[in-house]
Amino acid sequence: MSGKSIELPKMTGKTVLVTGASSGIGRVAARRLSAAGATVLVHGRSPERTAQVAREIGTEPLVADFARLDEVRALADKVLSRADRLDAVLHNAGALVAHRNITADGHELTFQTNHLAPFLLQRVLGPLVERTPDSRIIVTSSEANRRGRVDLDDLDRQNGRYHAFSAYAASKLENILFVRELSRRLTGTGTFSVAVHPGNVATAFGSGSFFPGFFYRIPIKQFYLIAAEEGAGPLLMLATMPDPGPADGLYYDRFAPRGKTAGQAEDADLARGLWERSEAMVGAWL
Repeated sequence: MSGKSIELPKMTGKTVLVTGASSGIGRVAARRLSAAGATVLVHGRSPERTAQVAREIGTEPLVADFARLDEVRALADKVLSRADRLDAVLHNAGALVAHRNITADGHELTFQTNHLAPFLLQRVLGPLVERTPDSRIIVTSSEANRRGRVDLDDLDRQNGRYHAFSAYAASKLENILFVRELSRRLTGTGTFSVAVHPGNVATAFGSGSFFPGFFYRIPIKQFYLIAAEEGAGPLLMLATMPDPGPADGLYYDRFAPRGKTAGQAEDADLARGLWERSEAMVGAWL
């Protein structure tokens, strides 16, 4: 199954936010959802690329750098000013950097971009999402989570030597922990959350640092690249499935529920602790 083969239902009257929509699977998902009739809010870091996608689907670009929490908060405020409902939020923006970088907010860049920024965005948008019937929150994770390890006392990776792939893998595990704690907190609200590995997509993501590490850490026979159109398929499926209830709190490996995860992904106390630490880190912006 691929993104092209998924027939989307009519989405007229629905509003969807797609982060990281300026390229890759986010761009494909934004185009397909718009073509199905949804009002799609497109976010990206690049003003030029984000504006181009926005023009293609007849909307206004939402530009924000997830390396700056003030821009993430401003993004959330813009969404709240433009939308009276949010049927789906696709947290798709992400990054992997070759060297340890500290953001203006004082956090390791991969951790902030892949976990802390979407955490803040979701916390601010949460009330609107929860007021929207049958809404869903979809977080792009990765099978790299299996190599991740989360240390609540070293989320910014200050201790020891920095390894780009280890930081990325930890952030993808944090995505899953975030979804599971979010699912627990939203029990009974009618809002559902899910994490998903879209596949190993052939885009510019992580160029220069990601692929060498991936080759050495995952058996070569399991490694293959797919087009962005195919990688968007799982996101589109989860964003439009008629009954998202059975998917709530799960991690999908493309279209298969209950994908393989690191052992820490099952640790409810760790998920709760990560939420609390993250909330403290973004508290100034809530």
